[in-house]
Amino acid sequence: MVHDFADRIIQSRREEMLRDGFEKHDLLSRFMASQDETYSESEVPLRDVVISFLLAGRETTSSALTWFFWLLSSRPDVQRRIRDEVAAVRARRAQGDVDNVVGLDLDELREMHYVHAAITESMRLYPPVPVNSLRADKDDVLPDGTAVQAGWFVAYNSYGMGRMKSVWGHDAREFRPERWLNPADGAFRPDSPFRYVAFHAGPRLCLGKEMAYIQMKSIVACVVEELDVAVDGAYQPRQVASLTLRMADGLPVTVKPRRDC
Repeated sequence: MVHDFADRIIQSRREEMLRDGFEKHDLLSRFMASQDETYSESEVPLRDVVISFLLAGRETTSSALTWFFWLLSSRPDVQRRIRDEVAAVRARRAQGDVDNVVGLDLDELREMHYVHAAITESMRLYPPVPVNSLRADKDDVLPDGTAVQAGWFVAYNSYGMGRMKSVWGHDAREFRPERWLNPADGAFRPDSPFRYVAFHAGPRLCLGKEMAYIQMKSIVACVVEELDVAVDGAYQPRQVASLTLRMADGLPVTVKPRRDC
C-alpha cells in the first residue's frame, strides 16, 4: 500500500512536469528533474526517496523540534539570540522586496548560524534516533581492534554518547549552542559525524539531513520570531522508549503572539 501510494505521487508529479515543464520547486520535482530522462518512477530508488521523506523524515523531525522547544523554554538568552539573528537576516532583505515576507528562502536560512547551532546542540542531547544497531554482513574489525563476526549485531547509543564527558568535555550535559560556533566569526562549525552521530556517518549518513535542517530552521525561526511559546516551569517530560526519542504525551505549551514584534 505504501509503495502504491508513493508511485501515485511520483506519477502525478511526472505528468505535471511533462505538461508544465520543470517549473515546480518542491523537493520531489527538483529530484526528478535532476535524473536522467530514462529514470522511471517504477524504479525502486526514486520510490525509496519518497518513502524516506514521507515516513523517516516525519517523526524524527517532530521529535527533535519537541525537545528543542522544551530546552528553549528554560533558556531566554538562547531565545533572544535566535530572535536577534532572524531580525538581522530579515533586515538585510532588499528595500521593497515583498516576496516571501513571512517565509524564509534558502539563502536566508544559511545565514542563520546560531539557529543551526541551537538545533544541533539540542539533537546532541536529545537525538531523534537514540539507539541504532547494524548487522555485520561479513567478518570485520572495528577501528579499536575489536573483531566482529558475520551475523553479529553492533549497537551504539547516541543518546549516551551525547552526554559523555570523554567526548564533549566537562559541560557535556549542558545545552550550550555556542560550542558549535567559531569564536572568531560566529559561523557554524560542524564536527565529525563519527563524533556527532545524530545523522549517523559514512555511507549510511541520513539521506534527509539537509532537508531536516531546512525544515527545522524554518519552523524555529518563524515560530520564535512571531510567538512566545511558554512551558510550565515545573513540567518534566518523560521519554518514550521507541525507534525515535519521543516525549510522552507531547509537550504542553501556551502560545501567544509576541507583544514586542
